[in-house]
Amino acid sequence: MGIDAIIVLIVIVVAIVLFATEWLSIDLVAILIMMALTMSGVISAEEGLAGFSNPATITVAFMFVLSYALLKTGSLQRIGPYLGPIFKRNFNLGILIMMVFIGIVSAFVNNTPIVAMFIPVMVSIGKISGISPSKLLIPLSYASIFGGMCTLIGTSTNVLVSGIAEKSGLEPFSMFLSAPIGITFLLVGSIYIYFFGKRLLPDRISESDPSERFAVRDYMTEIEILKDSEFVGQRIMDSILAKDLEIDVIEVRRNGNLFTLPAGDFEIKSGDILKIRCDVEKIKALKDRLKVSFNTSALRINENELQKGDTSILELIITSGSEFVGKNLREMDFRRRYRAVPLAILHSEKVVHENLHSVILNAGDIILTEIKMHRVQSLKREEMSQSSPFIVLSEEGIIDFNRKKFITVLSVIAGVVAIASFNILPIAISTILGAMVLVLSKTINMRELYASIEWKIIFLLAGALSLGVAMHNSGLADMIASVFVDQLGGWGPIAIVSCMYFITSMLTEIMSNNAAAALIAPIAITTADKLELSPYPFLIAVMIAASASFMTPIGYHTNTMVYTAGQYKFRDFFRIGLWLNILFWILATFLIPLFYGF
Repeated sequence: MGIDAIIVLIVIVVAIVLFATEWLSIDLVAILIMMALTMSGVISAEEGLAGFSNPATITVAFMFVLSYALLKTGSLQRIGPYLGPIFKRNFNLGILIMMVFIGIVSAFVNNTPIVAMFIPVMVSIGKISGISPSKLLIPLSYASIFGGMCTLIGTSTNVLVSGIAEKSGLEPFSMFLSAPIGITFLLVGSIYIYFFGKRLLPDRISESDPSERFAVRDYMTEIEILKDSEFVGQRIMDSILAKDLEIDVIEVRRNGNLFTLPAGDFEIKSGDILKIRCDVEKIKALKDRLKVSFNTSALRINENELQKGDTSILELIITSGSEFVGKNLREMDFRRRYRAVPLAILHSEKVVHENLHSVILNAGDIILTEIKMHRVQSLKREEMSQSSPFIVLSEEGIIDFNRKKFITVLSVIAGVVAIASFNILPIAISTILGAMVLVLSKTINMRELYASIEWKIIFLLAGALSLGVAMHNSGLADMIASVFVDQLGGWGPIAIVSCMYFITSMLTEIMSNNAAAALIAPIAITTADKLELSPYPFLIAVMIAASASFMTPIGYHTNTMVYTAGQYKFRDFFRIGLWLNILFWILATFLIPLFYGF
C-alpha cells in the first residue's frame, strides 16, 4: 500500500468518526476532506475544486430551487383536509394513501422540505382523527425515502452517484434508471407498513395543549412595579430581570395599553404590570430583592391567557441542518431576531424550564415559544427554504394556495423531467433552465432562488466527489475492489452486489448518506471493471442502499426531523426499521441483477 493510499485511508477513518459523532457539521467535514487530500498531494487543486462545477452539484443546487417553488404555491398543504376524514374512517387506508402520495411527490421534489411541511399537517390530522402522531410520522419519513429512490432527481444521493459514474467515463444515469427497483421498494415498503409496521409503531398520546405538554403554567406570573422600585426608569435589557436573573418579560400592561414581547430598550415605569416567565427560585429572588407586588392568581394561567393578544404559542423543531445546532438561544440572539420568548425546551426527551438561553441545542429539540403573530407567516415562509432552522409545529400560518403559480411550477418540473428523459439537454442544464423560467415568470425572485439552495449539501457533495477522485488516484479503490473479487468472486457477482448493498446501508446508518455513497461508488466501478461486468447493477445497489436508512433516527435527515415531533425513542426506529432494512437487502440482492443485468 503506497503512501497516497495510506493518507486516503486515514482521511476516510477520521471522516467516518466525525460524521458519526457530529463533532463538526457534515459540510465542514467534507471541505476538510477536500483540503486534506489536496494539501497532501493525493489530488490536484483542480481536482479538489472540480466538485463545485460538477454537473451533479449544479443539478442538486437547482433542484432545490424547483422544490422551493412548488412548496411556495401552498399546493401540498391542501392534502391535509382530505386526509383527515380518511384517517378518521379507516386508519389503514389513510396510511396507504398518505405513503403513496408522499412517495410520488418525493420522487420529483427534495424530500426534506416535504417532510418539514407535512409534520404539522400530520400532527393536525392526528388531532382530527384521534390518532397519536407517533403512528403517523415514521411512515411519513419512510415514504419520502421510498419515493426518493424512484428517479434521478429524487434525492441528492442519486445525482451524486450518477456524477461519480460520469466522472469515471460512464454514461450518466437516465431520469428513470432507478425506477424499477425504486417503485418496487415504494410498493413493498408501503405494504410492509400497512400490514406489519403499523403494529410496531408506538402509540404515545401527546397533550394537545402545548402549555400542558411542556408544563409551563407553573412558570408564568405577573408582577406590578411599585413607585419606589429600582426598576422604574430602567430599560428591560439593563434591569436585573434580564441581566442577573435572565427572566423573560412577555407582556407589559400600562394604563390600559398592552405591549406584547416588548423590545429590550422598553423603559419600565411605575405601575407597570409585567407578565414574566421564570422558575420558582427566581420568583423567590424577586420577592427577596425587589419592591414588586405579585399577582399570585397568575401563577397558574389558562390556555386563553397564553393565546391572548397579538402573540401565539408555537412549537419550533430544530432541523438537522439548522444553524442552531450546537449553539444556544443567546448566541443566536433568538429573542431579538424572531421577536419571540422561549417558554420551555424539549431537550433529549426532557423538558427544560430553567436557563433556557444557555441550553445547547440539538437537531430534533423543540422550543416552545411565544411569538408575535406577524412573525408566524414569515416563519412559515422561511420553513419552505432548504436552510430553515425550524419546523413550525402549528396549524397557524398555513400558506395560501396559489393555483396559477402551482400550474406554472408543475409545468416547469414536468418540462425539466421530459427534457432530461429524452436527452434533449443534460439534466444540469434542464434544471437551470427550469429555475430561470420560474424567475422570469415571477413565480420566485432571485433572492428566493439564492435562499432556497441548501448550501450545506452543495459543499458536502463537492467534498464527497473529491474523495472519490482520491480513492481512484491513490489506488485504494483498486485494492478494496481486489478484496471483493478475491473473497466473494467465487460466489458470483450477485454476492458482491449484496455485500456492497449491505456495507453501504450500514455506513448510512452512522454517517451521511452522500458520504457513504461517495465512499463505496468508486469501489463499485472498479470491482465491475475487474470482473469485466456492467457497473450499473453495482452502482444501483450503492445508490439505493445509501438512501435505505430506517434503523436509526440519525441515519437519514427526515428520520431526525420526525424523531422529537413524534415523541419517539431510539428503539422505535430500530424495532420497525430493522426488518425493513433486512427485507430491502434481500429484495435488492435478487432484483437488482434481474432488472439491470451484468
